[in-house]
Amino acid sequence: MSQPSTAAESQPLLDTLTGQRRHVLGILEGLSEQDLQQSVLPTGWTCLGLVHHLALDVERFWFRGVMAGEPMNVGEDGWQIPAGTSAEDVLNLYRREIEIADVIINANSLDTAPAWWPADLFGSFRLDNLREVLLHVIVETATHAGHLDTVRELIDGRTWLILTD
Repeated sequence: MSQPSTAAESQPLLDTLTGQRRHVLGILEGLSEQDLQQSVLPTGWTCLGLVHHLALDVERFWFRGVMAGEPMNVGEDGWQIPAGTSAEDVLNLYRREIEIADVIINANSLDTAPAWWPADLFGSFRLDNLREVLLHVIVETATHAGHLDTVRELIDGRTWLILTD
């Protein structure tokens, strides 16, 4: 039995990630600036803080930093939104990081090794190629989409159910 090409394998992975990213943005539609900045769980995070984290610590870090080798400030806390940053700014930052990440994903084979690895952050943990990075980002994005589902339901009762695509 022959193995599928990495090109044939990469599109379903990117489609899955795209679906999770849409979920993150979709579950937040219709929330006010106040709702997006409100903390409803004991840990204190906000919807905007989580999206900011996804933009910087997930999309930017894993694709621009790890895969493309762009220098990163790894001491920066992506959960903290700079003062004066609006909800629209945070959501647009996430959208821009997604666009840049997709260019990097589409320009590389799934077998491409990371251009940079922050060994001091992860100890012996390592992702060896774009395939593993994509799977990691899919899981992290889906997990956070679930967190946003819970918070949205607590804010106004809305839920995000996708029965068809």
